[in-house]
Formats: sequence, structure tokens, C-alpha cells
Amino acid sequence: MKGVNNRFSRWVGAAAMMVALLVPLQLQAQSQTPEAMIRDNVESLMADLEGRKDYYANNLEELEALVDSNLDQVADFRYIGASVMGSYFRNATPQQRSRFVNVFRQTLIDTYTRGLVTFDYDELRVLDHQQTQRYDDQASVAMEVVANNGQVYPVSYSLRLSDGEWRVVNVIVNGINLGLTFRNQFDQAMRDNNRDYDAVINGWSPEVGVDELEQGGDA
Repeated sequence: MKGVNNRFSRWVGAAAMMVALLVPLQLQAQSQTPEAMIRDNVESLMADLEGRKDYYANNLEELEALVDSNLDQVADFRYIGASVMGSYFRNATPQQRSRFVNVFRQTLIDTYTRGLVTFDYDELRVLDHQQTQRYDDQASVAMEVVANNGQVYPVSYSLRLSDGEWRVVNVIVNGINLGLTFRNQFDQAMRDNNRDYDAVINGWSPEVGVDELEQGGDA
């Protein structure tokens, strides 16, 4: 991220970082609801990070390794990568699909690691009242991130049941659908590069404007 998007990295990185750190190295049993799973692990996350921001700020490689490990446990990156590639996924080679997933994943690791140690928040809270789950294999969990200035940012996680485990597949922050935003950016990059998959993957650097993010939206 560059320029104005550094601010995005600072605060949304912390919010989206929960995707990487909400679940410990071993996921909870399927019998636990997604809401209960996230609620329990938010409390664990807050306890683990309490008073350790300065340490992690000076030891980013340790935090990055933690993020890297936990992302494997909570996020369905093959599903996310296919979703971001959208209609282009079908014509991509298996190697290009795999490489994009790896590049996309590393981008998130770098952004969320920086965001977690720089964003000043007072509270991360799962809402008491959640929407009824409409499908057995899909769920959403609503949260709020309370900044130290009192600003409240709504966060909604989309999860799907895969191989008996709940996995996060998308995040909506302050009304901005990050999955859809990244998919639109991939589409634009393909248009700008004459549908050269390798050029788009090599140059992948997703951006979300801070003004758009803070104001919210219907994207």
C-alpha cells in the first residue's frame, strides 16, 4: 500500500486482521456455532495482544509468522482466490491460479501485520444479536471495532462450511465489501494489461481508498 492507503492499512488492517487471528491453531468443533467460535476467540485475541503492541512492532517477523500460520487455519484462500479472479478464473492455468492465491495471501499477511501493531482500538466486540443463519453451510458474524477516538466501525465476516470446518471467505468493513472490491480491481488490472495473467499477478497490489472506507458504502 502506498500514500493515502497507508491509513487504510493502519485501521482496517487491524479489523481484517481478526480474520487471521480469530481462530487458534486448532479450530473449534463444528458443534460450536460460528458466532460462539468467533466470540470466544476474540476474547483470546485481546488477551494475547494486551500490552504487546510495542514488542510486535519491533519484532514484525514474529507477528508475520503467527499471521501466516493462522491464516491457513481460518481462511479458505482457494475459494477467495477464485472469487477475486471472477470470470477470469476459468481460463487461468492451474499454475496461475495457485500463484495468484499465494500472492494474494502474502499481500494480506503484510498488510494485516502492519495494521495490527499501528491501529489504536479500544474494543473488539461481537454483537449480541446476529442474523439467523439461512443455510447450513453459510454464516455471517457481525462485529464492531471501536477506535480510541470513539469511532465505531462495523465488521461482518462471511463464513462457509468446508470439510467440516468453518472458514472465512469474505469481510465487509464499514459497508465496503472487500472481496467485491478486490474482484473489481482484478478485473480492471486485466483490462489494463490486455488480459495478461502473469503481468496482473506479478503487479498485484490491492488498494482501498481511505475516504471510501471511512465513509462507508454499498459496494
